[in-house]
Amino acid sequence: MASSLTSKSILGSTKPGSSSLPSELRRLSSPAVQISIRTQTRKNFQIQATGSSYGTHFRVSTFGESHGGGVGCIIDGCPPRIPLTESDLQFDLDRRRPGQSRITTPRKETDTCRISSGVSEGMTTGTPIHVFVPNTDQRGLDYSEMSVAYRPSHADATYDMKYGVRSVQGGGRSSARETIGRVAPGALAKKILKQFAGTEILAYVSQVHQVVLPEDLVDHENLTLEQIENNIVRCPNPEYAEKMIAAIDAVRTKGNSVGGVVTCIVRNAPRGLGTPVFDKLEAELAKACMSLPATKGFEFGSGFAGTFLTGLEHNDEFYTDGNGRIRTRTNRSGGIQGGISNGEIINMRVAFKPTSTIGRKQNTVTRDKVETEMIARGRHDPCVVPRAVPMVEAMVALVLVDQLMAQYAQCHLFPINPELQEPLQTEQPQNAAAL
Repeated sequence: MASSLTSKSILGSTKPGSSSLPSELRRLSSPAVQISIRTQTRKNFQIQATGSSYGTHFRVSTFGESHGGGVGCIIDGCPPRIPLTESDLQFDLDRRRPGQSRITTPRKETDTCRISSGVSEGMTTGTPIHVFVPNTDQRGLDYSEMSVAYRPSHADATYDMKYGVRSVQGGGRSSARETIGRVAPGALAKKILKQFAGTEILAYVSQVHQVVLPEDLVDHENLTLEQIENNIVRCPNPEYAEKMIAAIDAVRTKGNSVGGVVTCIVRNAPRGLGTPVFDKLEAELAKACMSLPATKGFEFGSGFAGTFLTGLEHNDEFYTDGNGRIRTRTNRSGGIQGGISNGEIINMRVAFKPTSTIGRKQNTVTRDKVETEMIARGRHDPCVVPRAVPMVEAMVALVLVDQLMAQYAQCHLFPINPELQEPLQTEQPQNAAAL
């Protein structure tokens, strides 16, 4: 608030030196009493839900808790006239939902979404889109012990340390159920990227515990969604998929858990996405992916393995392809150089820890700081990575669509330099005729 001071006189209503009163009365009158009045000028304030929103141009805010009435999101900044129905979002929500196989949590939720604003007659209107998914299979009593003692390596203790209060049932906002509010807008972002630029985003499980899928067994140029969805662990190689499933089964039957790695690739990403210094594309992707529950590491391109190479071995040499486009012969840069996409396949790997909540006795402390033992109850994934696949795809899509809109606004508002730049749009929207 800005302040200014003004003064008004009372009792002596005339200004000093005024001759409106006879001199005798002026001598008898009381001197003017100055009273300061503080006037206030309002400034506009913007209040954001701390930590619950992502994006600048395509902005997503999630809401809801694991055992509340439901979860969802608000999408602000979506371009108008994009064809959209609930079914466009439901496909990826079904890939994320619990209870889909024996190696996921047994919680039964249909995760059926409802769009209640921002869409009219099957088209986005450019106004905020509200997506809601009700919770239907809550079991709050399973978490009664967690109201007293902290689950090891979970967010119970740190939420108390930060807020002094927490939602006990299901972990509240720290539950992976919150990611429904990411996967739904992620599906919309993927649709926009595919329609506008032909961009494809595919993620798959490349490691479960000690079962590691060799990189050379997956052809990123020709990988398909059908290959990934061909088994319950979402590994595109059938042989390694069986080994991963066996590894999860081995700990699941013992009330334990394991972690793993999700690899994600982006084909046909427009060149020029990302900005130098603080908002490099890989930095935005790392932040987005590392905001997912249970994440512990992020690599892109050659990652940590690149530290074993020399500069001559690591550099991606340029060449000009048959269409006159500048390309790289190798892709150790992971499709990003100087924080900006170069048109090659963007590839990254996200590490997920073993699920914290397990059915084994562990040492812990109560909220009263008394040491005790506990066995966590509730329904939880023995390994999160099979269901994390659509979550990673969603976060990558949210980053890219936000960066695409930023690039269009800054660098393509006026005619481009055709000798150095390419159009962002590589294929016409499917509904171009209708527009």
